[in-house]
Amino acid sequence: MKTFSEKLLELRRREGLSQEQLADRLGVTRQSVSKWEGGAAVPELSKLIALSDLFSVSVDYLVKDRLEELERFTPDPPPSTTKLEQQVEEISRYFRSWAWESKTKLFGLPLVSVCLSFYPHMLHHQKTAKGIIAIGNIAVGVVALGALSVGVLSIGAFSVGALALGALAFGLAALGPVAIGLMAFGPVAIGLWYAGGVAALGGNISVGVAAVGETAVGYDAMGKHVLLWGDGLAQAEVEAFLLEHHPNLWKPLLKLLSFFGSRIK
Repeated sequence: MKTFSEKLLELRRREGLSQEQLADRLGVTRQSVSKWEGGAAVPELSKLIALSDLFSVSVDYLVKDRLEELERFTPDPPPSTTKLEQQVEEISRYFRSWAWESKTKLFGLPLVSVCLSFYPHMLHHQKTAKGIIAIGNIAVGVVALGALSVGVLSIGAFSVGALALGALAFGLAALGPVAIGLMAFGPVAIGLWYAGGVAALGGNISVGVAAVGETAVGYDAMGKHVLLWGDGLAQAEVEAFLLEHHPNLWKPLLKLLSFFGSRIK
């Protein structure tokens, strides 16, 4: 009969993980993993659950040797043993998470990494999906999708990236209810260069109901060059105004900003 420490060592080696890599996935120190494998300590319940998820085994399998020891010395197992198993199973379902990584790797990262965790009240237990394409509660990748996402293309409630889309977005190009970046578009947009939205603040060009920038187009606008909405603006009129002051403006950006300008209200 294998002990917990023997099972953990076997499972870790089967997955090709070092003690440091396992510790990183669990959010503990390498010394903690070393103590578990040496039999000097036993992980807390939340870590047992995380181990069962990571290695796709039941919590019961991991701790079975301890339960069997109780049965060996107790002719009639106390009711509390059954209760303990039920509680472990219930908590395991509550903390259940699902993780998967593709075997294919690029630049040392999995092509696809998915890590969906369900720890609504324990944020420190959240796992991170890391890959070329990362999907998870917390996702880091070239393409990242998650509640908290960081990537070249980032989509999530809170996103950071070259192109960021989210409720709160930070990026070279940011799009969302609150967008901050070199180019920002959204109800509240703050752009170092360009901004378009309801309330827009842009360094070079700003287009919005309330717009502030060197060149500003809006119902209420402030800047060196200003075009007020008045009774309405045609897209061609906004284009001509922007080209007058920014003749080298990138055409797709010109179209986008003039589109915003003609539909301010």
